[in-house]
Amino acid sequence: MRKSARGSWKMDDIRKLCDAVRETAFAVHTYFRHGHLEKVYENALAHRLRVAGMQVTQQQPLSVFDKDGTNVGQYFADIVIEEFLIVEIKAVGSLCAEHQAQLLGYLRSARVEHGLLINFGSRKFQIRKYVLSAVDAGPTILDPL
Repeated sequence: MRKSARGSWKMDDIRKLCDAVRETAFAVHTYFRHGHLEKVYENALAHRLRVAGMQVTQQQPLSVFDKDGTNVGQYFADIVIEEFLIVEIKAVGSLCAEHQAQLLGYLRSARVEHGLLINFGSRKFQIRKYVLSAVDAGPTILDPL
């Protein structure tokens, strides 16, 4: 993926990255189907993305800070791609508000704008893209991806 001269991601690059992750996740879902634990899908997706040449980190710790800068805890993001895109993996019957809140918390904590919420646990493949335009702003949900 290319970065602009300022080091930020171009919108075209963001779309291409998300499309590649979506296509790879769909292939994982098609092959494994539903019924496995979340970790199986996480490992399979991370493996296939690495084979495709992407920089992938699993279980990336994300620190959470209080208003005065005190570290009050850590999250562990399932997958971080290219140090830019947070992917939260689920293996549940259906996505719910708590899953969305979890991903948005990760985005705010990491000060990352883009995230994908992927559910492998349903017969129907589910993926949602979230864009957090500012640290304190509400998310924009782009569906379908």
